[in-house]
Amino acid sequence: MALLVQKYGGTSVGTIERIHRVAERVAQSHRAGDQVVVVLSAMSGETDRLIKLAHEASATPDDREMDMLLSTGERVTVALLAMDLRSRGLNARSYTGRQVGIITNSVHTKARIARVSADRLREALAKGIIPVVAGFQGINEQSDVTTLGRGGSDLSAVALAAALKADRCVIFTDVDGVYTSDPNVVPAARRIDKISYEEMLEMASLGAKVLQARSVEFAAKFNVPVEVNSSFKEGKGTLVTREDADMEAVAVAGVTGDRNQAKITMVGVPDKPGIAAKIFGPVAQANINVDMIIQNVSQDALTDLSFTVPRADLRAATPLLQAVANDVGARSVAITEAIAKVSLIGVGMRSHSGVAAKMFEVLSREGVNIMMISTSEIKISCVIAEKYLELAMRSLHTAFGLDRVVQGEQSAK
Repeated sequence: MALLVQKYGGTSVGTIERIHRVAERVAQSHRAGDQVVVVLSAMSGETDRLIKLAHEASATPDDREMDMLLSTGERVTVALLAMDLRSRGLNARSYTGRQVGIITNSVHTKARIARVSADRLREALAKGIIPVVAGFQGINEQSDVTTLGRGGSDLSAVALAAALKADRCVIFTDVDGVYTSDPNVVPAARRIDKISYEEMLEMASLGAKVLQARSVEFAAKFNVPVEVNSSFKEGKGTLVTREDADMEAVAVAGVTGDRNQAKITMVGVPDKPGIAAKIFGPVAQANINVDMIIQNVSQDALTDLSFTVPRADLRAATPLLQAVANDVGARSVAITEAIAKVSLIGVGMRSHSGVAAKMFEVLSREGVNIMMISTSEIKISCVIAEKYLELAMRSLHTAFGLDRVVQGEQSAK
């Protein structure tokens, strides 16, 4: 008998018919003798609908009230699934994030989990109850409702799996696993059977939307095996787990693309100690994530400082950085929105040379200019014009031998 945490995304519970399918899958696991904890997202489109309502009510909705509003979406789905399971004769009960002891900090709309007690879940499981938990939400030390950001139900599921020491956390979604690239952009992309936490974390943070990056970070920290599978068809998915020797044999595991990028350049910044801290300190305090940073060679004691931020944070970042520019004596602030980031990921990069050179050669051959470059042990990212993103992804995917081989082609070889 295994203890499983099963998480179902918004498309998986988007209609009553789909909730019936989820209930049948949960019932099958229960009949097989497994203990099951279910974590649900809101119905697909519900969170966007609530955000739209909030902005109709107020031009600048308060973050605390946004959390109160957005947390209602998951409450609907957990209650509906618990009703369905109970109608099948199963002892199911729905719970909010607060009721299962997900305690977070007080950063509304982007809260981070501080601890998970899960005592109530342990009691429920001991009594044979199937807990159905609202994902995406928790509570801070002041008893205010908090939410965990987009994709936060993944984080809820992994955190509960860690607290319960579950045998596996299964993320059911509308795709049947993690692919070498986005199949909607790269038709030749293929499903990966097994991927390391590090690779998955890079892919998630660089644009792959299969798993929330923070959920992968949490899984790696507590060594929670995570399986990504489809809620619409049977079959094997992708296991996210510890790195092994087989993973290092391949130089590049995947190609990602991210359009959610904007480049900010502070022009004519005084080149002296402490300026960078004055620029990025207020940005950090505003909970805006900065990715790539490039500083030009200083001329006449002035330099240009460029960096990227999520495009969604640009509205908040712009007035803040204008004020910072005035404070440090920079000449101006330039913003470029029509950019994207293409990245190669693979733990094999540690033992394979020439990956960066080959990437730059491929992009050059396709006439794609590189604006910024960022590297790590297992990642190379380039900022390019947004209009070239799909071309870059497909070209790199082919160049690094990641294309799926169809049966006819394989037999011909």
